[in-house]
Amino acid sequence: MKRFMAIVSYDGTNFCGFQVQKDVRTVQGMFEQALERILKQRVITIAAGRTDTGVHANGQIVCFDCYLDIDEESMKNAMNANLPDDIYVRKVVEVDKNFHPRFDAKRRIYHYLIYNSQEPNLFIRNYAWWFPYKLNICKMREAAKFFEGEHDFRSFMKSGDHRENTVRTVYRVRVLQLRGGIILIRVEGRSFLRRMVRNMVGALVKVGVGEWKPEDISRVLELKDRSKAAVTAPPHGLYLYAVDF
Repeated sequence: MKRFMAIVSYDGTNFCGFQVQKDVRTVQGMFEQALERILKQRVITIAAGRTDTGVHANGQIVCFDCYLDIDEESMKNAMNANLPDDIYVRKVVEVDKNFHPRFDAKRRIYHYLIYNSQEPNLFIRNYAWWFPYKLNICKMREAAKFFEGEHDFRSFMKSGDHRENTVRTVYRVRVLQLRGGIILIRVEGRSFLRRMVRNMVGALVKVGVGEWKPEDISRVLELKDRSKAAVTAPPHGLYLYAVDF
C-alpha cells in the first residue's frame, strides 16, 4: 500500500465547501468519487484544511492510501481525467505511511484579494471582494502587525463556535498593493480558527476606511469577544494558497 499526497487547486465558486456533506457538491466529495472510479473501491481522503463555501485553493493538500501499483505521474493524470474542470491536481507525491497533512503541517498560507475600485469588475466578481471605498494601505499595514505573534483570537473566530482553545500564532501578515486596484492580504500561521482569516481581513478593512485606528486591533484581541470585532469578509476573496511541511 502507498500513501499519496496531492497538491490541489480548485475554484470554490460552485462548491459547498471542501468537506463531504450529504446531497450537496463539495470538493472532497468530487475528489473521493474520482478516486473510487480509478481504484474501484471507496477511498477516504484527509486534507490539510477545510475551506468554506465559496473559498478557493491554490495549494490544498489532500492525502489518501492507494493499493494499486501506480506511479505518481500516472495517478495525477488519472485523477485529472476523472475530476470536474473546477478541480485540478497539480502534483502527486508518495509520502510516508504515517504522514498526516493536517497535523504535520508547519505553516499554512492564506491569500485574500480585495478589488478596491469605484466600479465593479464583473470578470473577477467570484475571485475578489469588490470594495468601492478608498482604503489607506499604510494604516492597514500598521494594523496588520498587531495580529502577528501568539494571541487569543477568540474575537476573530466564527460566531457560535464554542471551542476552548482559541490561542493561535500568526507568523506574518502582509498587505500588498498590486496592479489594477487589487490588494493582496497574505496571512501565514501554523493553524487558524474557523473564519479567522476572513475576520482579520474585515478588521483591516475597518482600519483602512478610518473607522478603527491600527491599535484597535490589539484592543479587540484583548476583549476576546466576537461581537466587538468587524464583520466577516466574504468568502470568495479567500484562497488557501500553500501548506508547508
